[in-house]
Amino acid sequence: MKLYCAYRAPSPRRVLMFLVEKNITGIEMVNVDLNAGEHRSPDYLVKSPLAKVPALELDDGRVLTETRAICTYLEGLHPEPNLMGVDYDERAFIEMADRRAELYLLAGIANCIRHTHPGLAALEQPQFAEFGRSQGEKVLELARWFDQILQGQPFMAGARFTIADITAFCALEFARGLMRFSPDRHGLAALQDWRDRINARPSAKV
Repeated sequence: MKLYCAYRAPSPRRVLMFLVEKNITGIEMVNVDLNAGEHRSPDYLVKSPLAKVPALELDDGRVLTETRAICTYLEGLHPEPNLMGVDYDERAFIEMADRRAELYLLAGIANCIRHTHPGLAALEQPQFAEFGRSQGEKVLELARWFDQILQGQPFMAGARFTIADITAFCALEFARGLMRFSPDRHGLAALQDWRDRINARPSAKV
């Protein structure tokens, strides 16, 4: 299999962390240079028609895109350690936490950065600065909500580390680098403690 990714982008990083947490090796890594526009090249568009990374090319030639779908496939191939739920009940609650982290936190951060950061202007045309700033404000609201969640449980989906923690961590690290956002600056002690615990894991070093 081949994994097409861009190492500085949050969604590919989610898959890379997932691989480390599950001790999966043997997948060929192919870096896609977003700044050079490689994700829009004709060859890559055949694999990922929407020009997105990551993309997992299977041994039979089929290609999976979308981070969650890739991780679902890998979880099926390598069930342990379990990161997505052991039964329908746990899977549902983990998916809920993961979707919240992806659709609200990560998406808001991405929209803020894409529409306000000058370095992203070449990748996001046109940029709408006012929209980006409004997304940044919503991110702070969501961060406060996640902080409240983590005041009552150690991880995003409950008592144990799951894919939801990977998604939320990659989102916050994206914000830390390009939005200069950190939970402690806003008095979000539980979210900061959680971030620091995840950052201590070997998978956070990818």
